[in-house]
Amino acid sequence: MAAAVSLFGIRHHGPGSARRLVEALDALQPAMVLIEGPADASHLLPMLADPAMATPVALLTYAEDDPADASFFPFADYSPEYQAVRWAVAHGAAVRFIDLPASDRLGERQGERSTADDEALEVVADDDPIARDPIGTLAMAAGYDDGESWWADVIEENPASTPVFAAVADAMTALRGEACPPSAREAAREAHMRIEIARAAKESDGPVAVVCGAWHVPALAAGPSLSADRALLKGRPKTKTKATWAPWTAPRLARASGYGAGVVAPGWFAHLWDTRHATDRDTIWLARIARTMRECGHFVSTASVIEAQRLGHALAALRERPHPGFEELRDAAIACLCLGERAIWDDIAAELLIGSAVGVIPADTPLAPLLEDLQRQQKAMRLKPEALERALTLDLRSDSGLARSTLLHRLDALDVPWGRLADVGRSRGTFRENWVLAWQPEFAVRLVENLVHGSTIAEAADGRLRDAMRVETELGALAELVRRAMIADLPRATRTGIARLEDRAALTSDCQALLAALPPMADILRYGEARSGTVEHLAGLMPRIVVQAALAFPYAARNLDADAAGALRGVILAAEGAIQLAELAPDVIATWHEGLRKLFDDEQTTRLIAGSAARLLYEAEELSADEAAALLARMLSPGTPVGEAAGYFEGFLEGAGQRLIHDTALREAVDAWLSALDEEAFVANLPLFRRVFSALDRNERRRLMDAALGRSGDGARGYRLLPGAAAIWPAHEARVIALMTGGGDG
Repeated sequence: MAAAVSLFGIRHHGPGSARRLVEALDALQPAMVLIEGPADASHLLPMLADPAMATPVALLTYAEDDPADASFFPFADYSPEYQAVRWAVAHGAAVRFIDLPASDRLGERQGERSTADDEALEVVADDDPIARDPIGTLAMAAGYDDGESWWADVIEENPASTPVFAAVADAMTALRGEACPPSAREAAREAHMRIEIARAAKESDGPVAVVCGAWHVPALAAGPSLSADRALLKGRPKTKTKATWAPWTAPRLARASGYGAGVVAPGWFAHLWDTRHATDRDTIWLARIARTMRECGHFVSTASVIEAQRLGHALAALRERPHPGFEELRDAAIACLCLGERAIWDDIAAELLIGSAVGVIPADTPLAPLLEDLQRQQKAMRLKPEALERALTLDLRSDSGLARSTLLHRLDALDVPWGRLADVGRSRGTFRENWVLAWQPEFAVRLVENLVHGSTIAEAADGRLRDAMRVETELGALAELVRRAMIADLPRATRTGIARLEDRAALTSDCQALLAALPPMADILRYGEARSGTVEHLAGLMPRIVVQAALAFPYAARNLDADAAGALRGVILAAEGAIQLAELAPDVIATWHEGLRKLFDDEQTTRLIAGSAARLLYEAEELSADEAAALLARMLSPGTPVGEAAGYFEGFLEGAGQRLIHDTALREAVDAWLSALDEEAFVANLPLFRRVFSALDRNERRRLMDAALGRSGDGARGYRLLPGAAAIWPAHEARVIALMTGGGDG
């Protein structure tokens, strides 16, 4: 004789549902507990009751031949399914998942990728408003503006002992009668669950409890025959899958993260679960708000907390709610604790409402090899994954600092940016790195994806970089890959990249590609002092590329349009910085400077490039002040078209406007050219001129104005004209002020 079956329709991640479910299980004492979830992962369920398991965690299922095709099924302390598993293990009851196997779900998706569970209340038809939000429909019928508030009052925050599961089942039955028929996938899921329920009822020697999303209860209570269900499931696509547990994070339980079954405020729901037996949970919540505010440096008095509690109860009465909920306590806290300033509340909201908790999985959890390797290294290096950003400073001269840095760089090579460099630094011999760490659950999926490259973090990072190097044709991108391999301490990938770099450099004459390779190469040489590694080949290759680029200058800089000229100028300036950083031999520097000189000697060179080259030589003291002034005067002479002169002006002076304050000859050449422009040309080029001087602060602009107008300050009384300036003062000053103020900010 089949065992009796009881259906418990719950809300995913609902603390009220979890509390009521535990009470119902205590009363029923089932011999078997069935839970909505992938049936082929049932063997992993007992691990949820392991004392070493700390939520939030997620069941990770992925296709064996395509790990990127994966799904997460998250659990928190307040998830009814989690509490059902723990109850079953504690009471010796059998526990199973009964939904479509992961092999079916992933096979059906045919490569479509997902990193979250499907939906909050198992949405079945996107074009049906009832199926899309059944709780919202019930809330509207009860006079509520939204489903969250209704569910909170009826289930999550209602202490009364009402038969809620029967009431929810009746409501869902009514709603499903008005909804569109289920989709093919939804029908298959419910058919599979009915088959599994029938099988369990035959096998069990006691009551069977079924825990599922509330929307499914009517379909599981009464549906087609088992033969019809089996026929519906016949021939569905399948794929080989693997499953394990992975740490989850509190922020990813929030609906704002994009998780369909997420909740508005995970921190609040955790509070509801933790205080489920308390009679003063509103007071506890307000005390927690006060503590968080004090930790953030805000002053909060005990009297203000008392007033906030009174206001919360008053708001609940005004809104005809049975007791203060999240919204009432939030509004009361803003009014009484935050002095009415929403900005203060926003300052603490993330930590209070979302939190930064990261789950922990037991050491014996079946892990994908890369996840296992990462967990082992995290433990050895004492690097705890956290969801919220955390600063970490590493000294590369210490073994621990170097090991941590190497791990973070290897993960970055695997597209797992657990750490982000906050201040890379540009000085040679840098032994310090500043990181910002923030762990995201999807990083686990990315590690699984990288299993094709190797079974350890080091092997996978090495394999992935070497694969990328083999297909990369651009010198700059190839040099960047070598840099990443070098700082991640991956010798094989470094050797492969340097060999590829040498081959590509020998075969290219593209000046811009050669220049783009220099900055990452300089970084590699710089890191050679902080990290062990072989860079001898690179130390010989970089000078060769500098010489090749210098020889290619005249042909690469001729007759360029504005976009191409801007791009070439950018790589020239970056290459100059790299050359200074690498401290190359004097003969290589001389060849570089000779190539720059040819740029402004060639009449066909685009003037933006010529101006930039002249500026670099002037700053390197390869061009004297008199030579620079004479060159500037020639390039800005009245016979030069305004567009070309403006290009040279921008190339020479953008970012170097301070030199005009101190260099009289340069300033006079610029002054003469600006004064000679007709009004139309001056106005047309005014945005460019202002951009050139935008790097100057207010005091520097004032000093340059004084120098250009020939006046000196006399303290607080203002300015007076120097002798000889009166004749040109009005028009000249108007132009100088237009240049310096950018429309009135000087």
